[in-house]
Amino acid sequence: MELPIQCSIALWKATDSQLRGTARRKFGAGVGRTLGRGGQCFAAATFGWSRDTIRKGERELATGVDEQDYFHLRGRKRAEQHLPKLLDDLKREPGAALDCPLRAEVAPKGLSW
Repeated sequence: MELPIQCSIALWKATDSQLRGTARRKFGAGVGRTLGRGGQCFAAATFGWSRDTIRKGERELATGVDEQDYFHLRGRKRAEQHLPKLLDDLKREPGAALDCPLRAEVAPKGLSW
């Protein structure tokens, strides 16, 4: 027969894989509270959770207010934000890329046309 903590760990891992976002953070905080002193460290080591994420879940449980993730602020910005005049420049010079000759006057060394 397995120890009670091993059964709980298996159940917690199965539950964790089904949750996302705020529910997952709150669940991790609840597991940490259930384990008592050192529960956050044990949960982080056993389940691979971040202690910062568990702490964020603790704050959400204590205040009752869910914190926003702000995923839309992450990642690469659009080219228009870096170069605001890019679209205007492309519209002004529609054939600029075709002005260069497509074929060299002389074939590269070792090649023939």
